[in-house]
Amino acid sequence: MENFDNLGLSRQVLDNLPAIGLTRPTPIQAEAIPHIVKGRDLLGLAQTGTGKTAAFGLPMVTRLIEYGKRPTPKSVRALILAPTRELATQIADNITAYADGTPIRVLRVVGGASINVQVERLKRGVDVLIATPGRLMDLLDRGALTLADTRYLVLDEADQMLDIGFIHTLRQIARLLPRERQTLLFSATMPKLMEELADSYLTDPVRVAVNPPGKAAEKITQGVHFTNQGDKAKLLADYVARHPGELALVFGRTKHGSEKLMKLLDSWGFSVGAIHGNKSQGQRERTLAQFRAGEIKVLVATDVAARGLDIPDVRHVYNYDLPNVPENYVHRIGRTARAGKEGSAVAFCSPLEVGDLRAIEKAMKAAIPVIGGEVPAMPASQPGRPQRKPGQKPSGAPRQGGGGYGQPADEARKRPAKRPSRRPRREQAA
Repeated sequence: MENFDNLGLSRQVLDNLPAIGLTRPTPIQAEAIPHIVKGRDLLGLAQTGTGKTAAFGLPMVTRLIEYGKRPTPKSVRALILAPTRELATQIADNITAYADGTPIRVLRVVGGASINVQVERLKRGVDVLIATPGRLMDLLDRGALTLADTRYLVLDEADQMLDIGFIHTLRQIARLLPRERQTLLFSATMPKLMEELADSYLTDPVRVAVNPPGKAAEKITQGVHFTNQGDKAKLLADYVARHPGELALVFGRTKHGSEKLMKLLDSWGFSVGAIHGNKSQGQRERTLAQFRAGEIKVLVATDVAARGLDIPDVRHVYNYDLPNVPENYVHRIGRTARAGKEGSAVAFCSPLEVGDLRAIEKAMKAAIPVIGGEVPAMPASQPGRPQRKPGQKPSGAPRQGGGGYGQPADEARKRPAKRPSRRPRREQAA
């Protein structure tokens, strides 16, 4: 399939594609779009960077154009749920581009932005609402919108939503949706809980799987450099200095550690910024815009940037701290080698992280080449940190309202201690 013309898309949508650089469909797009245009539920499995947003966005806009009617006040015709603000923002930008020149209204609602402004914009009704689950529940609690007329539901990066604990929130949202709807579920991995979610949400779905989940893109050159934790900053500076002018994305495990590393690199003269949960939404968006434009060459981030960010010029990814959820490694390094380009990914592994490294290699079914340092012996009595399964919180994770593990603290939901609840207790909001 060499072009989009015979996939069943609207002529208005097709006319917008050249301007946004879409000329040939990727495998996930070529296989998924015809089924979605026909109204089928679909489970799409594909690794990061394969064009999943267009796979569901283009046929959704086509169906909304064909529907013709405008949404009624406070109603939502199509709902797209995403786990992070950054991914929600990127999806909204893409859907807006697909629908350019049409009367389709697109709105993004996420934490960290004014909820009163969002309430006002919802009064007119919207065709496509892109939301993080927590902010959507806030708006539903306020009566700012209704899902009674929603006919299309998309769960994007569904495995990550499960991993950060949104399963009960997703079930609450599903109960508010009409039974007669089209549901699309896209994911990069398929843990057991995902199977259960698919069985609950989807009706006689088409299953489309391209590129084995858990496998990194072929154009990414990977390597692991063994080093002591205290030597990582100098080692990172050495690697970044070898490629002046090229964009580098650095992943840390914690918000505090990422901010500290950013300030250290800045003091050493690097052009650097940081995004994490302690940054306001405005700060995060401005920093990302500067990085995308090349005004910042090094971006230090937590896993809020591990999915959805599509910045084609990112040439290097450095895992300063290894993730202790193995699947997150593939998502992190998938921020490079975008749009057919090549990229490199270097992991810095301390002796205490060898267990994490082995878990990553097991998940990928491939060894990462050693490019520096000496492989430390792993004591039998200390085989590394216990690995966490998707959906399982780490020991010592903050409770409700405290900014959960891997989740921005400013996105955590805060309630009065004695506020009566009409619904079962739900997870932290994004």
